[in-house]
Amino acid sequence: MWGDILTEIAHRRGIAGTLIDGVCRDTPLCRELGYPVFSKDHWMRTGKDRVQVEATNVNVNIGDARVQPGDIVRGDADGVIVIPKQHEAKVLDTAEEVELAENAIREAVRSGMRLDEARKRHRYHRLQTREA
Repeated sequence: MWGDILTEIAHRRGIAGTLIDGVCRDTPLCRELGYPVFSKDHWMRTGKDRVQVEATNVNVNIGDARVQPGDIVRGDADGVIVIPKQHEAKVLDTAEEVELAENAIREAVRSGMRLDEARKRHRYHRLQTREA
């Protein structure tokens, strides 16, 4: 459970955002402050006298994802991903490759090339395949 008081305190402390395996309430303040909260849902029920801090800086599961201290958590309007710290460099390198290929594909299509041809030329499907 996450609400306006926690949002205000976290925002004041400079915390970048909140990801919870639970629900959020008081979303207008989050939007007003530009403070991102990623949660399963939102509704008005309070967590008072029902929710307590059990531990901090420990491994947790958020949905089906395992999150460890030091992992990178990124979220936007499409959702949230967790990048394990030990895979940070490889994931970021791959993301940059995908972005470069997608930009090249867009330019090729704008110039009249068929989408399937542009994807083949820029080896797009190779970027979408797991390494063995």
